[in-house]
Amino acid sequence: MNSLETTFKALAQDSVKLIEWNQHPSGGYTACPLFSHYAFSWSRDGSFIAYAMDLAGKHESAGSFYAWVNRILHNKIGHIEMLVGKHSRGEWIGQEQFLHTRYHLDGRDDEHSEWGHFQLDGYGAWLWGLTCHLKATGQSRIPEGFLASVNATVEYLRTFWRSPNFDCWEEHSDGIHPSTLACIYGGLKRIAEMESRQDLEEVCREIREFLLEHAVHPEEGRFVKYLNPSEGGHRIGNAGVDASLMWLCEPFGLFEPDHPVMKRTLDKIEGDLKTRDGGLRRYIGDTYYGGGEWSLLTAWYGWLKLAEGDRAPAEQALRWIASKADDKGRLPEQVPDALENKNTYDERVQRWGTPAMPLLWSHAMYLVLYHKLYG
Repeated sequence: MNSLETTFKALAQDSVKLIEWNQHPSGGYTACPLFSHYAFSWSRDGSFIAYAMDLAGKHESAGSFYAWVNRILHNKIGHIEMLVGKHSRGEWIGQEQFLHTRYHLDGRDDEHSEWGHFQLDGYGAWLWGLTCHLKATGQSRIPEGFLASVNATVEYLRTFWRSPNFDCWEEHSDGIHPSTLACIYGGLKRIAEMESRQDLEEVCREIREFLLEHAVHPEEGRFVKYLNPSEGGHRIGNAGVDASLMWLCEPFGLFEPDHPVMKRTLDKIEGDLKTRDGGLRRYIGDTYYGGGEWSLLTAWYGWLKLAEGDRAPAEQALRWIASKADDKGRLPEQVPDALENKNTYDERVQRWGTPAMPLLWSHAMYLVLYHKLYG
């Protein structure tokens, strides 16, 4: 093992320890222990963190997180049934009535937050992650104790997947986001396969066809950032790309990397959002901390390149991420080395302090890429 691989291995070991230290006894992962706005657990972030822990062989940690979400959702079954009933009767549902996107570490609702709550991606990611965990631990069916909450989540997603809701960055609540649909597809597809549910296979087919019909740029033939409902159909709300569009390929598998629309999307992401330094931004025009490079998205890019059979850029991405760790082995949410807008970075620092560090999702995605590269 050379010195660089030794550095990579040490950061992977530090990442596992950091995640373990910041998992609440109830099972929830703290998004960032030193950033007050992130002192919660998101079902989306947590599912990817748990996936990384399964790859690292820490199945007990991953299982504890999935059980934590299971307990929360089991208590929400009646509420989900109410929402589905109102939808079937054509009654108005306010966004504040939907399930929350993040919870206190002990499982309580986040009742007094400025963050947008109606966000479907985390519930799809939880279903996907749960099935990955079950497979990693040698289980071929949904455990009895999870069935009620899984079935309620499935019904919730199949009922509301066409509804505008916040994207994975908690923005644009009036949009329908391909990356959110990717999470929903990934969760429903894995449940359909594990439970032999042809009805869910049909929903997955509808999601894929919806994206190809409505979310493709008419001139450039690649996926767009988001759609808006319009009278009689849908219109493109933002014609640019978002790095989260990589999720349509990895890990949720709606499209292969060589699918013509997906390939043009990935080329656009690389051209627009990858900096000369090697990191990836979220999207053009990002004002959150100046639109810097994100550790977790750079790891995703490496994961995707490796899935395409291209190892060199995956190793380069891992090297870039490792270079951003501080002397304590902590990874940030994003780095300000190649800012799109210095003024908005300074404004955010004055308001909230420097970007979140350590971000457990960053450490998780580093672990994913590390284990995909080195096993």
